[in-house]
Parts: sequence; C-alpha cells; structure tokens
Amino acid sequence: MTQNTPDSAPRLAAWLGGLAAVALAGFATHARAADAPAAPPAKPYHAPRTAYGAPDLQGVWTNTALTFLARPPIFKGLIATDAEEKTMLKVFMSMVGDLIKPTVDPKEGAPPVVKEAPQSDIIEMDFHLARINGQPRSSWIVEPSNGQIPFTAAGQKAYDGRKSTYDDPEARPLTERCMIAIGSPEGPPMMNTGFNGNYQIVQSKDFVAIEIEMNHDVRIVRMIDRTHAPAEVTRWMGDSVGWWDGETLVVESANFDPRGVVDSLNGGFRHGPKTKVIERFTRTGEDQMLYEFTVQDADYYKQPWSGQMPMRAAKGPIYEYACHEGNYSLPNALSGARYAEAHPEPAPTATKPAAAPATVSTKPGTN
Repeated sequence: MTQNTPDSAPRLAAWLGGLAAVALAGFATHARAADAPAAPPAKPYHAPRTAYGAPDLQGVWTNTALTFLARPPIFKGLIATDAEEKTMLKVFMSMVGDLIKPTVDPKEGAPPVVKEAPQSDIIEMDFHLARINGQPRSSWIVEPSNGQIPFTAAGQKAYDGRKSTYDDPEARPLTERCMIAIGSPEGPPMMNTGFNGNYQIVQSKDFVAIEIEMNHDVRIVRMIDRTHAPAEVTRWMGDSVGWWDGETLVVESANFDPRGVVDSLNGGFRHGPKTKVIERFTRTGEDQMLYEFTVQDADYYKQPWSGQMPMRAAKGPIYEYACHEGNYSLPNALSGARYAEAHPEPAPTATKPAAAPATVSTKPGTN
C-alpha cells in the first residue's frame, strides 16, 4: 500500500483528476455514439462452394480450449469474466501438474536416460476459454441455462453404472481398449480433449467424412437420404445421416451402442437406445466454424439439452495415432491381476499396543 505524504497527495489528486477526465470523455463519446445512426449489421459469412454447390467445410479443424462441457461452480453465468477465467486457468494448471511441458526443440539432443519416466503424456491444448462472438464461454452447454446436463434418475444411473474389472478383456474400460478415445473427441457430440484435438473434414456430394486424430476414427455421414440403419445395427459413434440447411451442415445420429459413453472435461453421459444427437456445422469465417449440438432422449434427460463450440482452422496434417489395443498393455494388466490373485499380499500384522509407562505420584504417602 502507498502511504499518502505531502508530496504524494498532489500526484494522487492529479491521477484521480485524469481518471475522471477519461471517464467523462468516455461518457461523452458514448453519448455521441448513441446519437449517431447505428452501423448496418455485418453480413453473415458466405462459405466458399464445392464443385457441386455445397458450402465447403473441408480442412483441418481443432476445438481445444479450457472450456468444459458442464459449467464449473466458479462461474456465475455462460459469459465468463476476466477474473473467472484467470481462476479457471490457475485451478486447471494445479490439476494437470507436470503434464504441461515446454515444446520440444528438435535441435536439442536426446534427453537424459532415467530409470523411470515421471510422465509419459503431455497436454497439447489452448489454455484459454473458448470465445463465441468475442465472449468467453464458461461451458459448452447453453441450454439449460445453468450449464448442467439435466439427467433423469435413469440417465444418471446409466452414467454412474459404468464398471470395469480385471476378469476379462471386455471388462476393461473402452478407452483403455481403444474402442473409443480419451475425452470423447469423436462423440457425437464431439468433445474437446487435452491432446490430439484435431479433425479433418472431407466432402463429396453423397458423403461427408470426419476424421478424428485421436484413435484414428472416421465418422461417415450419409447425405443420400435421411433413413437410419435398422435399430439392431448399433455403432460406437452412432449411425449418421446429414443434409444441408443453407450454410449449415445438419447431422442426425442415432443407433448408438449402449455400452458407449461420452466422458468430457467436467461432465459426461451415456447414450441410450433412444438417444438422438443433432449437430450443426456452420462456417462463420475463413478460419472459423461454429459447431452446435442437441442431445435428445426422454428416458435419460428431463429435456433436450444443447451446446455451442467454436472450431478454428488448424495446421495440418493430422498425424497417425497408434493405439495399442491388445498389444502389450491389456495382456500385461490382466496377467498382473492374475499374479496378484495368486500371490496375495500378507495381511498387516496387528501391533500389540505398548504398555503405558509407570507413573509416580507426587502426593505424599502414595509411593
């Protein structure tokens, strides 16, 4: 704290006077702006067209951001304040710890040899809240307005009921087996993750392909008609059909494998037999795209719920993501469990409490 002295008082008065002048000038400018005619609204972006006349969404895109699916309690509303964003970043950094590392310099030599690597993963993401129309978003969920998934009891039970054991390979988590990706970037809806959060979109007249960098999955959207496969035919990413609504690609997905789950940053849910996901992809600029989604399932949710997520152009290419399903990790995890069963650790030995030390009374005649 600065102490007011005879010398500092005039400077403080001058500073306050200057601040007041700036405030009044801003007020006057605002008043003149209010009297001036409003500028015409900006024209909506018109995406370039493919050879067959559809909006061209092709390219490599990313959705990495510090924004989570469900709104963390530090935020008061959908639009975050600067102070809230700083708090969010501080909390996140304390959570991930040594997962954040400086970029590797290819000119440097090999790292030192160690007996055990302290961390084998690295976070590759944008450490800012995502912005839509220049406003920082505290959650992807925009409806309900509280930014939370409106579970029914059945929907919450389905999500909480996930179990994994070491009894057989299919009892291990789906992400461990590389059936779905960590953080659910494939969706749908497609979530942001801490690494490999890139997508490549390729279009033809009859199909749209969305390649997800993590797990190397590819979603195929049929544009030929809107008829879904029979309900018995289920897929991890659902059965997707699409159509154009002006500048927007609309994708409807159903027939999800009920074992699948969407696990995102600060939120997750499970697809049910009746779940339907509607997605909308709209280019809003040369290097910007708005991704919107709505999840519908009267059994699992009290109401349909929706989200918005900005995607931005990313440098390509997408690299191979080699997941080692069934290679080393899974057999080793199961064989390790069998070894632990055959060689149980001995139960801790009960320790006999030490005898209390003898006491000597200081009262006369008692020793």
